[in-house]
Amino acid sequence: MADLPRCRRATWEDVDRWADRVAERVRAANAVPETIVGLTRGGWVPGRLLCDRLGVHRLVSLRAQHWGVTATPSGRAELTEGVSGPVAGRKVLVVDDITDTGESLELAAEHVREGKPDRLESATFLHITHSKFTPTYFAEEIPRDAWVWVVFPWNYWEDLRALVARAREFGAGIDRVRETLRVRSGLNVSRADLERVAQEVPLD
Repeated sequence: MADLPRCRRATWEDVDRWADRVAERVRAANAVPETIVGLTRGGWVPGRLLCDRLGVHRLVSLRAQHWGVTATPSGRAELTEGVSGPVAGRKVLVVDDITDTGESLELAAEHVREGKPDRLESATFLHITHSKFTPTYFAEEIPRDAWVWVVFPWNYWEDLRALVARAREFGAGIDRVRETLRVRSGLNVSRADLERVAQEVPLD
């Protein structure tokens, strides 16, 4: 039986603060890009938010999947879709939501570099210190010994389904699953949210 990870549920207020901080750091470095590459899926929303704050009109995508189940801070990153537009001769910022192992962002940066950009930098909202890859810019650093699974607003339901499936192993029923998530993950989930998830993930 796999244990549940400690979780931190990010709010949209957190997201706005992180986007502001990264944008401030990019501007302070006099490094506003011409193109932002958002890693889909996690980096797509951060990429769009940084476009808005930095006045960047060109946002392209790249898909680097990190295989594994929710809350497993290891696994294998694989590039499944190349960058969706040319980057040659452009100042480029590659964006993801978090560097946990760092494999996805490192793989993405290597791929973009092959397109011969004029300048290549990277950014994430969160950076965990055990990551093998450190982005050029990040908003908040999480020490290795304080690792948590961050549940972002744009993947709340996806993560909740995976966490509920694990919590169900410790006992059935909405109330039992809800308590398991609270105690083992530090995640307070409403009964209404669990009832919604129960339409896809059996809890009894």
